Amino acid sequence: MTSPTSPELESIQTLKQIAREEFILPGTSICGGCGGLEALRLAAKVLGPQTVFVNAAGCFTLLATFPYTPFKGSWLYTTMASAAAGAQGVRDALDVLMARGKLPAKDDVEVVVVAGDGSTYDIGLSATSGAIFRGLNFWYFCYDNESYGNTGMQMSSSTPYGARTATTPVGIHSQAGTEHGKKDMFEIWRAHRPAYVATVSPRFPIDLTNKFLKAKTLRGAKLFLAHAPCPTGWLYDPERTADYARLAVETGMFALKEAVDGVVTHTYVPRRHRPVEEYLQGQGRYRHLFEPTRNDAALRQIQDQVDRYWAGVHETTGAAR
Repeated sequence: MTSPTSPELESIQTLKQIAREEFILPGTSICGGCGGLEALRLAAKVLGPQTVFVNAAGCFTLLATFPYTPFKGSWLYTTMASAAAGAQGVRDALDVLMARGKLPAKDDVEVVVVAGDGSTYDIGLSATSGAIFRGLNFWYFCYDNESYGNTGMQMSSSTPYGARTATTPVGIHSQAGTEHGKKDMFEIWRAHRPAYVATVSPRFPIDLTNKFLKAKTLRGAKLFLAHAPCPTGWLYDPERTADYARLAVETGMFALKEAVDGVVTHTYVPRRHRPVEEYLQGQGRYRHLFEPTRNDAALRQIQDQVDRYWAGVHETTGAAR
């Protein structure tokens, strides 16, 4: 059977087809139960060992503490604002060396930005926009835990309405916690007309693997938003990460989709969405919506937001938006 890291394999149908070899070794200092790390681990199985990860400062900076790293590929650390610019420098240097005959094509590597939502949605957005605009041939992987997780769980522009963070506490003047809506980074990226843009979830590994396999056949910016349940910041038992990753999709709060040449396709559409309360309950960041009294107005607003989104999506698998 062809290895899933091979470019000849266009898609998989079963979990058994996912590569067994690990390209991110265990024993990292990342929090137990990190959904983002699980998603990156699966992605690395497609990217393979000839990879340089350009890391924006954030939670995943803890993955590589000099001189140690769990990656079989290379690692470059940058500031929060400059990961995409760092990727530009690495990619350009590799292309120049190959053009001059100083680097064999077989020694080329995939250049992958790894960044949290704080860098992706806020601090590093301008550098990323520039890299996409210039047609840079690179990968961008955002582990979206919906806050500035590495510095104390402050609000980012990825924090959803109703969540409590260190900078959006619940009080008399803000009974719902965060009152801003989550920025639609998928649409912001899509407006740049990249080669590929997709959302992925660690609890849908076949969908994730197939999206990375598809992107591997394309040249240009390949962008991924990975849902990253965070037990440390979302305040739940780490053993429930898999539950919340799946519930986010099954309730419709996190849509699995992709865009090629600007055309959006939903790669998984539940036949019937579960109530959003099933996802919200049990997470400490949403406890104030249920205790000491239910905040029915806030819960209704969250459900209505999800319902409005899916009202515009044909309820069939692979429906186009």
